[in-house]
Amino acid sequence: MKKSLYLMMGVILCVSLLFSACAAKPTEVPAPVAPENPDVILATTTSTRDSGLLDYLLPIFQEQTGYIVKMVAVGTGEALKMGEEGNADVLLVHAPASEVAFMEAGNGKDRFLIMHNDFVIVGPADDPAGIKGSETTAAAFTAIATSESLFTTRGDDSGTHKAELNHWKSAGITPEGDWYLNTGQGMGDTLRIASEKLAYTLTDRATYLALKDTLDLDILYEGDKALLNIYHVITVNPEKYPNLNYEGAKTFADWLVTNEVQKLIETFGVDKFGQPLFFPDAGNPEY
Repeated sequence: MKKSLYLMMGVILCVSLLFSACAAKPTEVPAPVAPENPDVILATTTSTRDSGLLDYLLPIFQEQTGYIVKMVAVGTGEALKMGEEGNADVLLVHAPASEVAFMEAGNGKDRFLIMHNDFVIVGPADDPAGIKGSETTAAAFTAIATSESLFTTRGDDSGTHKAELNHWKSAGITPEGDWYLNTGQGMGDTLRIASEKLAYTLTDRATYLALKDTLDLDILYEGDKALLNIYHVITVNPEKYPNLNYEGAKTFADWLVTNEVQKLIETFGVDKFGQPLFFPDAGNPEY
């Protein structure tokens, strides 16, 4: 009788230990299967870097897919040039007219609308050119030029620079003179120079908000439809450059338009700035 009791207790103990061991073992999430070619070169505008958006998104993409993204942040013009020369696999840019020309020349394969925000004119709080309350963007630019108030331009053929030149053109002005300062720098550095010199500049809202606490600049003009800032992702054409990592580029482009990532874009910056820095657009009609 005792022998049977001891045997039963032993069985129960073994089963208990087995269940305990199983319960203690954490659930393991399988790692993504490593792609055959994991390296993806992304050429992008400086605003997606300086705003912190890509620093937020890229680690998630890499963890989910196994791809390793090398980000090259330059002006949109330079990013498109990298694509034209086969030096990038995928582009994230914001100069729609130049992008269309890029696609029509056979340099791109896929182009998807991703998101938008807007441009704003920032400057010293005392607003020496008096652009607050201007009826149009062209009127604001005219006031700056007429008063010869300092204005910093990126001068780098970026999406922001292209937009700025279009606004001068709309105002019928060729900006030149000592008041028009060419930085040749990205958005973050141009904002810092404008702050140091108490100058006006055109900036995307996201980069301004990300750096606002370090700048002595206020938003002085905003809200005009002409200031809309639209971003697309473009895969470079593998038929033109067979050595490109098209599979990785397409995986990244497709990932950006998923509902999950569009939600991440929609909420990015809200906790810190009380407003999103970008607005998701995947699946929407072109502007």
